Amino acid sequence: MSNYSIGSRIELSDGNKMPIQGLGVYKMTDEEQAINAIQSAYKFGYRLFDTAQMYGNEEAVGRALQSINADRNEIFITTKISEENQGYDGVMKSFEQSLKKLGLDYVDLLLVHWPIHQHFFETWKAFEQLKSEGLVKSIGTSNYGMIHLEYLKTKANEMPVVNQIENHPYLSQAAMVEFDKNNQIVTQAWAPLGRGRIFDDPTLIKIADNHKKSTAQIILRWHLQRGISFIPKSVHENRIIENGSIYDFELTNEEMMLIDDMNKNVRISQEPEMVYEIGHQYPHG
Repeated sequence: MSNYSIGSRIELSDGNKMPIQGLGVYKMTDEEQAINAIQSAYKFGYRLFDTAQMYGNEEAVGRALQSINADRNEIFITTKISEENQGYDGVMKSFEQSLKKLGLDYVDLLLVHWPIHQHFFETWKAFEQLKSEGLVKSIGTSNYGMIHLEYLKTKANEMPVVNQIENHPYLSQAAMVEFDKNNQIVTQAWAPLGRGRIFDDPTLIKIADNHKKSTAQIILRWHLQRGISFIPKSVHENRIIENGSIYDFELTNEEMMLIDDMNKNVRISQEPEMVYEIGHQYPHG
């Protein structure tokens, strides 16, 4: 992993390549803020930008991409279909809107945002169709558990190449990561920093002191060395640069194990199985 850099790409099982690190834009509802964050990240070397219908900022992302004026092959754009737009027709119609908002001819990766039982297979059928039409380069899932992926396997013509899940030292999901790996699925961590709630953990502080790095940098390096892709979100240029400056040091096996041992199986967000059952996200503290 020491040969990686901010621009490094990993190969997906469909042959496409995805940057291992990206910028998440969750909760960036202020357009100027979103554009500034994406411009800063691009300037520093980020090439993956991750949005979703649910975030309500696809247009802002589109404007930011126009302002960067990058070669389209150089950037990697992910968006996600929200629960209310699932089902075959819902996906096709809403995705057309997403493309318009983003100002793109295609997206690099399209994810089902959450598994819901109502339109489980028709949603995926639409994803496969969009891929066959070239409107999407790669298709994947978000917040899918093992049971959802096993169920999908019973009817899918092709399986997801990425599964984006909540993943941080307090929710390391080792078995899920292993399952994805065994099924040629790249695990991508959302909330890779635990939304900042774990920065003052003594274990992380001690390791950070050893390397003269921030606790955020230690966490992201841990993800990298586990072979996981990650999309930390920040609107602050100094944080965006800091989050990308993790390629000049390495954690020891002992340090990796210490962070692994921090797992508490504590979620910030919803339990995927519950969302699957009720068909939408639910109020969650």
